[in-house]
Formats: sequence, C-alpha cells, structure tokens
Amino acid sequence: MSDPVYLDYNATTPVDEQILEAMLPYLREHFGNPSSSHIYGQRAKLAVEQAREEIATLIGAQPEEIVFTGCATEANNLAIQGVARALAGTKRHLITSAIEHPSVLQPCLKLREEGWDVTILPVDRHGQVSLIAVERAIRPDTALISVMHANNEVGTIQPIADIARVARSRGVLLHTDAAQSAGKIPLNVHKLGVDLLTLAGHKFYAPKGVGALYVSKGTALAPVLAGAGHEHGLRPGTENVALIAALGMAARLAHKRLPKAQVRLQAMRDLLHLQLLAGIPHLILNGHAEARLPNTLNISFPGVSGHELLAEAAQDVAASTGSACHSGGHAVSGVLGAMKVSALQAVGAVRLSVGLYTTPADIERAAQALITAWRRLHS
Repeated sequence: MSDPVYLDYNATTPVDEQILEAMLPYLREHFGNPSSSHIYGQRAKLAVEQAREEIATLIGAQPEEIVFTGCATEANNLAIQGVARALAGTKRHLITSAIEHPSVLQPCLKLREEGWDVTILPVDRHGQVSLIAVERAIRPDTALISVMHANNEVGTIQPIADIARVARSRGVLLHTDAAQSAGKIPLNVHKLGVDLLTLAGHKFYAPKGVGALYVSKGTALAPVLAGAGHEHGLRPGTENVALIAALGMAARLAHKRLPKAQVRLQAMRDLLHLQLLAGIPHLILNGHAEARLPNTLNISFPGVSGHELLAEAAQDVAASTGSACHSGGHAVSGVLGAMKVSALQAVGAVRLSVGLYTTPADIERAAQALITAWRRLHS
C-alpha cells in the first residue's frame, strides 16, 4: 500500500533534491570552520556568504542584513527579545496579535513577566488584524510591533505594508514572521516596510534546523545568547555550513520558481476545494477568501470532528487540524478561537496545505478519501 497523500506542507516540506546536493559537500570534503583562516575555513566561509547573498536576493535585502539562526523560533526570539534588550532603557511596551505562532507569543509573554506591557491585538472573522487597532495600541513607550506575514493555520495574509506605515510614522520597529511566506508569495522587505523578518528553512524545501533573521541597517538589536562574535555579533556559535548552504539554495530556487509556483499551488488548492465542495454540503472556508496563501485550505467539515475525519482517512491523507507546533492534541485551534469561529465549526476544522510536489492525481485521491470518510462519520 502506498503512502498517504501528503497535504501538510505548512508543517514542513520534504527536502528538494537540488538542495540536498548543495549541502552534501559541506558534510563531506568542505568541513572547515568558517572562522578559520586556512583554505578549509575559507571554503566554508565562502559558502556561508554565498547563501547570505541568495537569501538577501529573495527578500530584497542586503547580504549584511541577514543573520543565520538555528530555526525560525530562534529568529523570532532574537527579534523580540533582542529589541526589548536594546531598548529597555526607554521603551517598555510590545504589540502582537492573537494568532501568532508560539515562538512569537511566548517571548512576548516572557517579557510581560519581566515587567513589559504587552498588547495582544484581536483579529476579525477572516483572521486579519485591524489597522485602526494597531494605531490605537501604539504608545510613546512602544518598542516593537510583531505581526506575522501569513498565518500558518488559515493562510490569511496580514496588511504588513499598511502596519509598517503606521509604525514608521510613530517611530516603532516592526517585525514579521514570514516563515510561511517564502516560496509561496513575493517577499520584499522594502515593499513590506519591515525592520525585522523571519525565515524558516524547512518551510520551503530546506532541512529542519536552519533559519534566518533579516535585520535592517540601524535597527536596535541586542544578542540573546552570549558567546563569540559570529553573525555580526548577534548569534554566537559556529555556523552550520551545510544547512546554511541548503538554505541559500532554497532561497535561490524559491526566487527562480516563484511566479509559476504561486500559480500552480493555487490551482492545486482550488481544485481540492472544488472537489470537496462537490461531495460535501455546507463545507465552510476558514480564513480570508482572497488574502491568503495560495497553498492553504482550512475548511470545516459539518457534523464531524476534524481529528476523527483525518483518522478515518489516514491511509490516504496526511494532514492536520492546525499548527504542528501547538500543544494540546485535540484542543480547538487558538487561531480559530481568536477569529470567533463557533465551537462546532472549530471542532470540524482541517488544514490542508499543498506543495510543489502535489499532483492532480494526489488531489483526486485525497478528495475522495476525505469525502468517503466524512460520509461514514456523518451517516
């Protein structure tokens, strides 16, 4: 029996073959420490700097504005806690949203325990933050606004460029977690107007265990970890050259593929949605109908539990009811709760996320399996 169709690309992606090939030399012959002055070290350093350039190109930044981290969680912590440490003498207030990833919410709550004020903005029924709410929340002592670019559960894209204009006019720094955006929608730090931006390698076909933080020139940021002066003094520790090379190749491929990939991802997503609508009455879309990631379909199946539905269809479909990073097992999604989705609708929610390797045959198999599973449970 073949493996089930993988529809959980927002949780993690398989490693692209070209990306794997790009990293292997740095696990084999080019094993040097990038800080070493001899040829082994210089070869490793060159790989790191080439990757920095590739990531900068992907997001419209300068290479010196890219800081490598071990993951997006670390990048988010560096952005939030780093700004807080740098500005603690004059600022004591942070703003974030109710639908952020735990790696944003938890650092904010940690800072609240340390005496910072934290405003958690609500979202509307589509999962979007109100620009008016952002304006009203800003105070003279606001250090940072952190709002994700696109939500990992429902795919809703936030009005980051509009938030940036407000933040800049009030002298407030803006961070966005763009872990879900890379390779799916265009990313340009200047068009977005952000001061800090987070990337996660394993969300766009690189391995797990590598991420990056864009830090615009002049942004007040203090290191969170103590050690040597790696990564412009912001992230100590010997660079993981192989994974950084992989991230660089992922950025290069994402930049090259993006226009066609965006169209194809949306085509696969919409095909899946249409087939499910044809077989299941009263199916409900969660999130924004238009301002959302092209690969993400969060839908509520009427009269059944999303967990039970996926368990019933497990031989043919591998998907999730929400973020793989949230604890709570069968707990209702906090994102849907923040969107004020009804309890019944939230219980029936399933997140289906397609990727570059999803085929029309995969969509056909997954849709039929989900329809069959729903009919069994609903009968």
